[in-house]
Amino acid sequence: MKKYRVVGQDVEKVDGRALVTGQPVFTDDFSLPGMLYGKILRSPYAHALIKEINASEAEKLKGVEAVFTYKNVPRKAYTTAGQGYPEPSPYDSFIFDKKVRFVGDRVAAVFAESLSIAEEALSLIKVEYEELPAILDPEDALKDGAPVIHDEPEIQGAHDPSRNIVSHVDLEIGDVDQALRDSDFVVEGIWETQYAQHCPMEAHIAIAYLDERGKLVIRSSTQVPFHARRILSFLLGIPISKIRVIKPRIGGGFGAKQEVLIEDLVALATLKTKRPARLELTREEEFVSSRTMHPMKVKVRLGADKEGMLKAIEMDILSNTGAYGAHGPTVFFNAGSKTLPLYNKAENVRFTGNVVYTNLPVAGAYRGYGATEGYFALECAIDELARKMGIDPLILRQKNHIRPGETSPIFKKLGEGREGVPQTVESCGLEECIENGRELFEWEKKRSLPREVAPGIYRGYGMAIMMQGSAIPLVDMASATIKMNEDGSFLLLVGATDLGTGSDTILAQIACEEIGIPVKNITVYSSDTDFTPFDKGAYASSTTYLSGEAVRKAARKVKEQILTVAHILLGASGDLVIEDGLVKEVGTGKTLTLEEIGLRSFYMADQRQIQATASHVSEVSPPPFAAHFVEVEVDTRTGKITPILYVAAVDCGVAVNPQLTRGQIIGSIVNGLGFALSEGLVFNTRGMPLNPNFLDYKVLSSLDIPEIEVILVETHEPSGPFGAKSVAEICINGPLPAVANAVYDALGIQLKKAPFTAESVLRLLGKI
Repeated sequence: MKKYRVVGQDVEKVDGRALVTGQPVFTDDFSLPGMLYGKILRSPYAHALIKEINASEAEKLKGVEAVFTYKNVPRKAYTTAGQGYPEPSPYDSFIFDKKVRFVGDRVAAVFAESLSIAEEALSLIKVEYEELPAILDPEDALKDGAPVIHDEPEIQGAHDPSRNIVSHVDLEIGDVDQALRDSDFVVEGIWETQYAQHCPMEAHIAIAYLDERGKLVIRSSTQVPFHARRILSFLLGIPISKIRVIKPRIGGGFGAKQEVLIEDLVALATLKTKRPARLELTREEEFVSSRTMHPMKVKVRLGADKEGMLKAIEMDILSNTGAYGAHGPTVFFNAGSKTLPLYNKAENVRFTGNVVYTNLPVAGAYRGYGATEGYFALECAIDELARKMGIDPLILRQKNHIRPGETSPIFKKLGEGREGVPQTVESCGLEECIENGRELFEWEKKRSLPREVAPGIYRGYGMAIMMQGSAIPLVDMASATIKMNEDGSFLLLVGATDLGTGSDTILAQIACEEIGIPVKNITVYSSDTDFTPFDKGAYASSTTYLSGEAVRKAARKVKEQILTVAHILLGASGDLVIEDGLVKEVGTGKTLTLEEIGLRSFYMADQRQIQATASHVSEVSPPPFAAHFVEVEVDTRTGKITPILYVAAVDCGVAVNPQLTRGQIIGSIVNGLGFALSEGLVFNTRGMPLNPNFLDYKVLSSLDIPEIEVILVETHEPSGPFGAKSVAEICINGPLPAVANAVYDALGIQLKKAPFTAESVLRLLGKI
């Protein structure tokens, strides 16, 4: 592999010092005189009509400046999902509606001089509800005579709202039924995932104000500033030119902030009062009223011949999108499109299912974006098939996984809520991932050990393999602008959104590698819709791959401009290179500083600004690959599962910043372990969440995390910047199946419903 000067190095994060020294970098580190504070009145019912709402007493309260209900806001159907236009998610939401569809749904909003006044005003709003029958189980949503959750005439884009169906797929390649009949071994099962919340440390927060030109400015903790601007323009009837969205540093998102959830309300308050307005969700609201992972029931059937070659894969999914369909179709499609191509030796594939409305909290984008749920079922089924055949599950995977130069018809058949694009896998280090992980984990040695290591204590060993994607091909676009200053320093302007991933640093490294300068010579500005170029936002594992290629293109243009000036200044006839901030003539050794070039360009001759803008849309979505291995300890007396060792071997192409890459991998593994072992929202029979807080909703702490070993398997993706692919999402997909497979290895019980609590283990052991 080619060695680079900046790419592939552990460069310090460009914003690291500001973050660790507590500089004012977040949305809430910003205050304006005359700020109004907002609070939202939320529904106590899972499903109800608002017969009457009277806010007159609230409006009379001293200090209250604005009260909003369905009576005084625009009525436009839209989607809160921050996706490229036209959005594949249904238009089924309103700023406020006469109907509420889950406990925590919006009823009214108040903006006042203080939070305490706003809270008091909420108590003065009188609402008369007519409670309606609620659907709290996705299977009930499909039954004949089920209550219709979305009966509004304005709804657009849902498959069949009269039957509560948001999206439906019935796809078959080959003849699955015949292939299963012809198979020597067949397994099937249903695996179920739960409601889980993203738990970002920073809750949703937005501040609106009018600038000196009368432009509406929204400062928001958002992953999608440009999508937010477009959605606000549509909702409020304001030209895009009159709206500016600024994304400061984000305190975590994981997909929860790929939505427009509160920006519309602060905008309404500022437009009405001409005063700055602020709204922040409480932690309880974050759990209940922001977004969650899509709970799914995934049925998988596999068929294989005597040699262990897969003949057929069938996956059927029932996905619960909650009360609104934001991201419902696309997450559902991804559960198949990001999993089924992994085992491309199966020539017969069926993918079917429905996304349905229920009267529970709204699901949305969550790291992994459907692949997590799909891999839970698929990788557990692979292990079950291996057991039935009497072979090592690692060997079964090796026989059937996709390899470089191969393709799958699924790539074209399934995209993000629509048909995808055909592609051939150009880079794939999955075989090396399996072998390297196998060696470090000592797979065969550990599986030969006794499972009972102490009275009532058992050890088990499991694995899983996976792939993901990099950006949405022929849909999403990113741009970048680079300017050179007269002192030879540079400004990189990107619309890409760094939500803690380190993408500002990664993009700086890509620019500096292309130009030939150290990272200290560049300053990154990101995510201001008035001053940075367009970028679709932080989602779909796309920033390094898609935004990075836009940066590389812009940097190449800037480099060419620099060399043009240098040729004149040096009178050079030979080749020139830029190294460590100096322009050198190959052969003569003559050099120029970039400052000399900048001064000439700005002030002396042929004066112009050295700068360039470039955009990028990818025609493919190259998958990263990974192999995960886990060792768990299970106490059969208590049912507790304790992960001991986790090994992840990952192919993300060229790791632009290995340290940040390892951080992304470890973070997503911990995220996935929490989802596997402890996290999950619990509801009562009326759809009320019972654990919307960090005391009762169990997120893993540092004391719960096992030893994690990361192996970076380097390949070179020809379509990515300097060979890079994505890495942020893929490793959340491993813990669910790997842990479940390890527990089976330890005890012979199949955990098919997440999370794998102590109670679920004891129940399967027949002890409760």
